Amino acid sequence: MSIQIGILGYGNLGRGVEAAIKMNSDTELAAVYTRRAPEALTIATEGVPVKSIADLESGNEALDVLIICGGSATDLPTMTPKFAALYNVIDSFDTHANIPVHFANVDAAAKAAGKVGVISCGWDPGMFSLNRLYASAVLPNGNDYTFWGKGVSQGHSDAVRRIDGVLDCRQYTIPVPAALERVRNGENPTLTTREKHTRECFVVAADGADLARIENEIKTMPNYFADYDTTVHFITAEEMARDHSGLPHGGSVLYSGTTSDGTKHVIEYSLKLDSNPEFTGSVLVAYARAAARLNAEGKSGAMTVFDIAPAYLSAKSGEELRAHCL
Repeated sequence: MSIQIGILGYGNLGRGVEAAIKMNSDTELAAVYTRRAPEALTIATEGVPVKSIADLESGNEALDVLIICGGSATDLPTMTPKFAALYNVIDSFDTHANIPVHFANVDAAAKAAGKVGVISCGWDPGMFSLNRLYASAVLPNGNDYTFWGKGVSQGHSDAVRRIDGVLDCRQYTIPVPAALERVRNGENPTLTTREKHTRECFVVAADGADLARIENEIKTMPNYFADYDTTVHFITAEEMARDHSGLPHGGSVLYSGTTSDGTKHVIEYSLKLDSNPEFTGSVLVAYARAAARLNAEGKSGAMTVFDIAPAYLSAKSGEELRAHCL
């Protein structure tokens, strides 16, 4: 029987999850839940109901897993613990500095309900996190380096859109080429946050909005922009639609370490993504499969990608994995 998945939120990420469900024969979209008027929302999957977020609050929806596709700034800190008390849940919470607190809140709610809550799934945090862990375990004498972009950050773009007077935003994260090359050369440099990346924001502001205030709020936003050299461009809605309609992203995790004096090793894992939300949605669906399996085994509480064995992610059997992937 297919894993019944609900999607809460039907923005870019929600549509990415929907696309991923279609690619996995053992998963099925049960319903989409929205804060908007359900009758006003048309989704891509025919025959699947669109419901109000209020319908989830009964705890009686027939779901194996609920994938919560909200923003990390304000949605997920409240939504994920709330619904972890009712369903197995997955989110893509990506405010790295606040992950410990978010984990604790979800863990308390999920354990009390006997549910599984997998947080911070995606490619970073998520796939990149795993590669940082693997590399540091193999090469304990070394350092990891993460470079994002060039690409559109959904979380950072969403954070800017929450600023009063902002109608739309695309935020690009851009690696500093010189810093990336130093790591690839095995120099093992010490790099500050500001030395590794720059950030570039393209903003559509409301008529009459205070542009200087908006720019200052962006550049001083903690956890998002305050530690980076950030450039803000104000553009028209037409320019946004013409020049910034795609959502590409990617990046690299590198680890530079030694196994003996003078013996250096550089590990690199990289992604080049045509669609950030579709790839992130694909990771979320793989971990939804894992969450359903783990809960069926009696597991409960919050988990991250570190806590889940890779075989739980795959639709293939153990025999198939050993024969074709090992």
